[in-house]
Amino acid sequence: MIVLGIETSCDETAAAVVTDDGKILSNVILSQIESHQPYGGIVPEVAARAHMQTTDRVVAQAINEAGVGFSDLSAVAATGGPGLIGGVIVGVMTAKAIAMGQNIPFIAVNHLEGHALSARLGDSDVTFPYLLLLVSGGHCQLLAVKGVGNYQRLGTTIDDALGEAFDKTAKVLGLGYPGGPAIENWAKNGDAHRFSLPRPMKGRAGCDFSFSGLKAAVKRTVDALPPGQLPQKDICDMAASFQAAASECIVDRTKNAIDLFKANYPDAQHLVIAGGVAANSAIRADLEKLAGANQMKLVAPPPILCTDNGAMIAWAGVEKLKLSETAGLDFAPRPRWPLDPNAPRAVGAGVKA
Repeated sequence: MIVLGIETSCDETAAAVVTDDGKILSNVILSQIESHQPYGGIVPEVAARAHMQTTDRVVAQAINEAGVGFSDLSAVAATGGPGLIGGVIVGVMTAKAIAMGQNIPFIAVNHLEGHALSARLGDSDVTFPYLLLLVSGGHCQLLAVKGVGNYQRLGTTIDDALGEAFDKTAKVLGLGYPGGPAIENWAKNGDAHRFSLPRPMKGRAGCDFSFSGLKAAVKRTVDALPPGQLPQKDICDMAASFQAAASECIVDRTKNAIDLFKANYPDAQHLVIAGGVAANSAIRADLEKLAGANQMKLVAPPPILCTDNGAMIAWAGVEKLKLSETAGLDFAPRPRWPLDPNAPRAVGAGVKA
């Protein structure tokens, strides 16, 4: 099988070609960071227009770099949601056109499932079931991954996603967008004990997250510092303090999830972290210690597969194609698409500080 994957759910226009044995023949990612940097975050209208202008070119480049033709494709997969609906529509319509023109299956992929299955791309040892920590700019969840399309949500954020908290903290510190890499870089030279920041939800029962209070505490603390441009030491220390607080929260909630998960699947061996925040080496290191202490192995995709990319969508397409799970050309893009549709609404969800 050879599957083309298209990803346009946020601020990367991406396309990739992947085979059913896990080989990535091409993986083209066109970032829109420069377009969104002046605004300090993603502007949906700007993102949608950029996808319209570049998707065809990115797809053509992915096909050329893979050394295949459209006629060699077994199927074409595209993110069908969740995400910024303007961009999702662009990717879905492009994939449908290719599917119709080549008379091959079209596969609609849940963007979150792309992240969820990315650890299995090229790693046959990651078998179902496994525990997944999905952390990105828009999502923060703990899920039991029982199989393709079979997810049980154990915990979710009741307000902000961790990636958003990274971005907002970076903005407060004047580090620009995107915030995750900037915070991690400045934190390397900082004192994580200098600023006392809260650890929301730490020590409580359950697996839900909350980051709005941490984000607000950063702003209050920075506003209380002497006026004027922040000295580099203050920036480093705050970045380190924030990152340490965030990591402690992640470890605490994940430990609760491990206990729940292992009670049902005592032989399961893998804790998987996926999503943009999974590229943070400090958080990875803390989770590796947690996994080891609980007789589990931490699995994280390479950093290039943590952020949004076409390879994870193509691979999810491969997994679904093996099960003959394709979509009709009448599939409607979805701005919201939960992995676990049966999960109850989290208490306080949508209420931000």
